[in-house]
Amino acid sequence: MQSADDLAHWLRLCLIPGIGPETQRALLAAFGLPGRIFEAGPRALAQVVGDKLASALRTHDNAAAVGAALAWAAEPGNAILTLADAAYPQALLQISDPPTLLYAKGRTALLNASALAIVGARSATPQGEANAEAFAEAFSRAGLTVVSGLALGIDAAAHRGALRGAAGTIAVVGTGADRIYPARNAALARDIVEAGVVLSEFPLGTPPAAYNFPRRNRLISGLARGVLVVEAAIDSGSLGTARLAAEQGREVFAIPGSIHSPQARGCHRLIKQGAKLVESAQDVLEELRWQAAPAPLAAATAPEPLPDGPARSVLDALGHDPLDVDTLAARAGLTADALFAILTGLELEGHVARLAGGRFQRINRRQSG
Repeated sequence: MQSADDLAHWLRLCLIPGIGPETQRALLAAFGLPGRIFEAGPRALAQVVGDKLASALRTHDNAAAVGAALAWAAEPGNAILTLADAAYPQALLQISDPPTLLYAKGRTALLNASALAIVGARSATPQGEANAEAFAEAFSRAGLTVVSGLALGIDAAAHRGALRGAAGTIAVVGTGADRIYPARNAALARDIVEAGVVLSEFPLGTPPAAYNFPRRNRLISGLARGVLVVEAAIDSGSLGTARLAAEQGREVFAIPGSIHSPQARGCHRLIKQGAKLVESAQDVLEELRWQAAPAPLAAATAPEPLPDGPARSVLDALGHDPLDVDTLAARAGLTADALFAILTGLELEGHVARLAGGRFQRINRRQSG
């Protein structure tokens, strides 16, 4: 790790308004380490960045922000990594625009572990979340660190599953590393800091802003050997992550779904465009030529036995697509009252989920093997 003085120069450079990543790289290419940038004369600076930015480099006072960042980095478990750090994730050096600084909270060693990204819809179906959780657990048990974005839905499920394995998880956030968004994932974020790492390229205190999240997606894909899209609508940001993965030379995988589900259409589009269709975690591991076989799932994640009698008949009638109550009642030959009684029991046991619009969907939990 660098000295506090060296890190202070990096922070001073990156916390000057108007000096963005591209300009930072131009300055580093021209002068070397940040300390030399601040030693350069105004004419030399202006030749690289123009008079206005050259003046900002020489006169802007961000000492308070630099001091606050250094104090944060000195806290246990926190780190600020620069392009010159050996601990900087080497996979990000392969992308076209690696961040100059990374703020990390947790197990920074995971940033250079072999990883797979899992992304998908925020408004995921219960089946999609179950799939993401099971796949992530299998990958983590196989030794692949799982990367995702700490969003609701598929991201959160992937982090939860990965935490049950040994390889941990990386949450790349679109805020400062000292901020948790969404607030509903605060407890999950604390768990990730204990067994994984929260990572951000944005300065401390950065609030959630819509334009930050597409930018952070290139880091999700860049850290990983491949990206698995579990559920995604046609306009999902997950498709952007998949596109970035392809541009970065990473593998792209997608789980197919029902032709009637809006959350499956993005995955189907990716498959049409050349993404690899996967039905199990082993499909991904084989495609990556990953030697470690996934360990058996823990007993807590093993599927519950299917019910017998009328409840089993209702599950058979429901099939694997979301279905409205009237259609299901006709298929099962039951009155609405009798059907609701059975569906309530199946929902409590975790065999079905109630969706918007009065529909129900069967949940299958053995998806990762």
